[in-house]
Amino acid sequence: MASYNKINVFVENLCEAVHNFEPSAHSFKVMLTNTAPVATNSVKADLTEISAGNGYTAGGSAVTISSSAHTSGTHKVVMADVTWTASGGSIGPFRYVVLYNDTPTSPADPLVAWWDYGSSVTLTSGSSFTTDFDASAGVFTLA
Repeated sequence: MASYNKINVFVENLCEAVHNFEPSAHSFKVMLTNTAPVATNSVKADLTEISAGNGYTAGGSAVTISSSAHTSGTHKVVMADVTWTASGGSIGPFRYVVLYNDTPTSPADPLVAWWDYGSSVTLTSGSSFTTDFDASAGVFTLA
């Protein structure tokens, strides 16, 4: 499983109410890139997304927030897995999956985090790739 990498400005954006992780409050998406994000990136436009087509839509895919709740002072955000299936050709190559918020207009499409899958992946027609968000630990926790 790929590990979570936080975008630095995400912390500031949380404190300034840019993000709302309550289910159905904001629209979050995951997109694919083959260019390494860095912690100092801040918005989707800072990244180079893979080309759309063959089962991959420009801007990526919507993410469903399964729960956003706290227990004993620790808040956990859980998201449903996202799967892409190549059809009619290949998707990729890509190595990184990036989570961003598609709702705010200022800043537009602020980044949350990215996952590094260790090597580039190319999906051939009929192949699938699932971003496996940890349902037990959550995408992230705040304590």
